[in-house]
Amino acid sequence: MDFVKAREAEVYAALRIVTGFLFQWHGMQKVFDFPQPMPEGMPAFIIWVAGPLEIFGGLLVMVGFLTRPVAFVLSGLMASAYWMGHGTKALLPSMNGGELAALYCFLFLFISARGSGIWSLDGGD
Repeated sequence: MDFVKAREAEVYAALRIVTGFLFQWHGMQKVFDFPQPMPEGMPAFIIWVAGPLEIFGGLLVMVGFLTRPVAFVLSGLMASAYWMGHGTKALLPSMNGGELAALYCFLFLFISARGSGIWSLDGGD
């Protein structure tokens, strides 16, 4: 597995970029109903607070700018999303529909600890 270890920096950069890219689309859905509309009855604070944080935070993580603080905020956002929207229904994420929120929470926590890495505007912070 030395061939993978030798590419750790590139693999991490790809993880950061893809995570930010995928995450921003959750905000696009909330704010612009694109690429598909949000379910009816979504609370306004989720649309107008979480949505912009997801769009701009995902973009900043993707390009690697202010990566550590932005990823930390997004980790907290996803922890809140998990416990407000999923954790009250059942304990396990596979039972309460919160797997994606839990996964994003810990991905962003890792990114905040690791920094931007290569291929970033922060220059590897």
